[in-house]
Amino acid sequence: MDKQNRTYLIQLLLFVATLISTTLAGAEWMFGRSFIYGPNTMGWDEFFSGLNFSIPFLLILTTHELGHYFTARHHKVNVSLPFYLPFWLGFIGSFSIGTMGAFIRLKERVKSLTKTFDIGLAGPLAGFIIALVVIVYGFTHLPPKDHIYSIHPEYELFGDDFEDIVYDVDTFFLKTDLAKINPEAASFYEADTIRMGPSYQIGIMMGSNLIYDFAKSYIVTSHQKDRIPNPNEIFHYPYLFAGFLALLFTAINLLPIGQLDGGHVLYGLVGEKKHRIVSTTVYIALLIYSGLGTGVFGVFNPFDLTQEMMDIIIAFVAYAFFLFYLLGKTSLSNQQKLMISLGIIAFQEILLLYAPGIKGYGGWMLFAFVIGRYLGIYHPKSEIEEPLSNNRKILGWIALVIFILSFSPQPLVILD
Repeated sequence: MDKQNRTYLIQLLLFVATLISTTLAGAEWMFGRSFIYGPNTMGWDEFFSGLNFSIPFLLILTTHELGHYFTARHHKVNVSLPFYLPFWLGFIGSFSIGTMGAFIRLKERVKSLTKTFDIGLAGPLAGFIIALVVIVYGFTHLPPKDHIYSIHPEYELFGDDFEDIVYDVDTFFLKTDLAKINPEAASFYEADTIRMGPSYQIGIMMGSNLIYDFAKSYIVTSHQKDRIPNPNEIFHYPYLFAGFLALLFTAINLLPIGQLDGGHVLYGLVGEKKHRIVSTTVYIALLIYSGLGTGVFGVFNPFDLTQEMMDIIIAFVAYAFFLFYLLGKTSLSNQQKLMISLGIIAFQEILLLYAPGIKGYGGWMLFAFVIGRYLGIYHPKSEIEEPLSNNRKILGWIALVIFILSFSPQPLVILD
């Protein structure tokens, strides 16, 4: 077997492995149970149900990558087919979705601005179109409200208004009461009294974005509004979950920073000099938001005034040093990096003074770390700087609008 055929075989095996891993993860999200541990492990029926998540999710992911691939081939750029990255941990609470994504490998440097722009733009646009189809299908084919009872039979104890009760940390239910309506479900509990609330759920709540807000208001018909799942339960609705994740990854790819797809688009629209300004500004804004009220992932948090003064000082110094470190690969001088780091903290303090209790999202801080230290926030200058056509410019601005529509300030909220 020659080298090329071995590569094709590896790509095929990785795809099959990713299909299996996303199906396993999808079933675990859908049913809130595990395949390998616990008193109520799942089997083949649940596995095949997991295809309702893995197929639409991988369809969107594959369309995104093939958008890059075929555009590169159109421009006669040597490129590989997608490599998929399976990733399944096998237990509830791992937040695994069965994959770490997919990528194509450009086997030569793309020297033309137009080609770079086209290749970067094609993936998010293609994937976004399929994501919209999946989302519309999910919101127009919502199961009845009592569908959640098949996953949480105990909710039925609290009647049609269970949502107002079951997410309260002080809510309890009795095993004997559950046994009256579902003996099989009751048999999986050892205690006689079970406390509910966030810790009883999967442990996270899904956020939203402008597209989902629009869909809930205008796509779901008025007589089916009660079918819209609570954010705590939307993981059990595979098409909605797959669509939301697709939009989240679309927004990440379209961040107008560095050499992300959005960075390629921004570079083509405004050129190198303005790209450096906009990219740096967006990156600093990301740092401001992600650490707002939380500091360094909540570990070193100078905004928590319940701490001892010495702890606040240590947290302040650690946070300022971390921000300085994240700015390390910018073209700024050390003095400018220090001033910006301290300025970010000062600005956050002012925001918290006028809006106490607001918080950023640590997940974006992690992504800022990856960009700032590894991916880079600047875009290399293209060797061929031909101007974009008007049609390309229109599509480029549409892509940046898609970023805004798909962006979720707090995609997955960890429940206390």
